[in-house]
Amino acid sequence: MDYSYESEQTKFMREFLEKNPQVQEKRLTARSIWWDRQLNREEQKRFKESSVAQKSYVYFSPDADKGK
Repeated sequence: MDYSYESEQTKFMREFLEKNPQVQEKRLTARSIWWDRQLNREEQKRFKESSVAQKSYVYFSPDADKGK
């Protein structure tokens, strides 16, 4: 297996990030907004407890064939 292979996409991204270091900073800032967050355990627990179970087959209503 050739471990030295580098795809065109990988080459492009590596070169792009080398030429545009500000993109990496913006990426880290955006990541911190959406992913790097502290979870509120109590809020997560309330959210899980308040969810309603989905019915087993939701694509057709039980009354779908009564109109025929």
